[in-house]
Amino acid sequence: MSKPKTNDPEGRELSTTVWTALDRKAGAIIELTIKQLRNKTSTWTVLGVSMLLLVLLSAFYIDSVREGFESIDNDGDSVDYDGDGYPLGQERKYGSSDFDPSEYPGSGLFIPEGQIYYNGARSHTGNHTWNADGPSFFSGPWDSIRLEYLEADEPCPDAIDENLEDAPYSNWAPFSCLMENGDRYVQFLSFDGNGTLTVAEGWYAVYGITTERFDVAPDPPEAYIDEDGIDWDPNDPSTSQGFDDDGDCTRSEYPEQISSDRDDSNRNRIPCDVQWIRATDGSVIQIQPDMLVDEDPVDSELMGESSHRSFIIITGKIAFAMIIGIFLPLFLALGLIRDEGENGTLHYLLSKPIHRGEFIVYRLSGYLIFSGGFVLLMSLAMALVTIFLGPDGNRLGDVNVWFGIGVVTVLSLAAYGSIFNALGLLSPKYGVYLALIYGVYEFAMAVMTLLGAELVPVVSVSHWALQMIDAVVLVAWPDTIMLSQMATAFNIDSGIDIFWRPPIHTFGTGSPELAIVVSSMVLIAFISLPILVGQSIFKRREID
Repeated sequence: MSKPKTNDPEGRELSTTVWTALDRKAGAIIELTIKQLRNKTSTWTVLGVSMLLLVLLSAFYIDSVREGFESIDNDGDSVDYDGDGYPLGQERKYGSSDFDPSEYPGSGLFIPEGQIYYNGARSHTGNHTWNADGPSFFSGPWDSIRLEYLEADEPCPDAIDENLEDAPYSNWAPFSCLMENGDRYVQFLSFDGNGTLTVAEGWYAVYGITTERFDVAPDPPEAYIDEDGIDWDPNDPSTSQGFDDDGDCTRSEYPEQISSDRDDSNRNRIPCDVQWIRATDGSVIQIQPDMLVDEDPVDSELMGESSHRSFIIITGKIAFAMIIGIFLPLFLALGLIRDEGENGTLHYLLSKPIHRGEFIVYRLSGYLIFSGGFVLLMSLAMALVTIFLGPDGNRLGDVNVWFGIGVVTVLSLAAYGSIFNALGLLSPKYGVYLALIYGVYEFAMAVMTLLGAELVPVVSVSHWALQMIDAVVLVAWPDTIMLSQMATAFNIDSGIDIFWRPPIHTFGTGSPELAIVVSSMVLIAFISLPILVGQSIFKRREID
């Protein structure tokens, strides 16, 4: 059977379908919405303020990058506390004290063998190095005194008697003098001698041996700045990491007698390492370093990169998600339908057959295209700033993070726009006050999320937006967990451990990709539900 001929050789009848009619309605309303937003003074005011905020943040970033990141002595071992010319780090390696100028690398190391204690015998005889911590008599050959500037053969004052009473120890200073009977009176003094030391009641002394003296050139203090960097491999599944680059934990220059006395403060029976405590899935949940391992990283590398990432995370969370994401919809979306009703133009817009739910979606779409385009443009501009001015290295991750921040902010704009529009429909007269209250609530929930709260803020858009940014950061920079744990384990001043945390909504998997999916679904629910509520309110309302 032959088909009837038509007078439509160009097939124009095919273009007149429900879809093209829908497209024309949607296009017209979206275009009208964009034009209205573009012609409002309040629109350009809030966009201008947002842009000014980002310009100021960029200026701070550029200024910090231009100044650079000066290396500092994170562990304080470049300081010479006792003024003997040897910095603390060098004294640690050789085992000498940095609080006693008579002890320095090569001066000989005192190794204790015994003591004259408070409740025991008050004297001891032998050939030792003696450390007398208070009024004492020494009888016998005096080999050498540890403080060369003391005159050992000066006669003692009359106030010192044979019972060690009324001794001049009130000044707590090293002192030595010669008694009439040939004994020597000493206090707070280290010396070598073969004889008997008698200590006054209430005081004590320690005796032992001193290692052989040898010459050691003082190291410059600069040698102990950035000298023990982070030696971790995040891909290494072992629990023991780290290495004592500067030798103050392994005590590489210690005498053999005490070289085995090395630090194991994390109690994993492995001296001088960093212990990684892992969960059952292999993820690192805690870092416990031995005290003198990886304690002074290279600041130009660690602080430069961590400060760079901190700036992006802080800007993304506070400037984009919390400020622009909340206050831009407050000014642009609240009156999308309410204002048309007050202006008397809503009746004209609804004069042709159109479902009121469709009308809400088209109006929100126009608002979102306008505001979302601005946000994506600003995130691209910020990406260009950090890519070209950031620390050396692969900055491709910056693009991914900034794009993710832009997408998250657009989702926030859609969610808040839907909510504020519904509040405007719910109460045309008081909707602005309801929106302000809700905006303050969302800001408070965002602050709670930043502070680490997990349960209370879940009923908020800001919580899921910030969680999604955390997940985006981890996808783009997988070593962010390690940088954050470095700051926590070694008390390094980094903003990452303050403003970033691994995403928590992963159902125990730790997967940032799953966190992005979950957060996206929740934000889509925040977008959809207010639209349905607004449609129900709008459907029952009479249009004047």
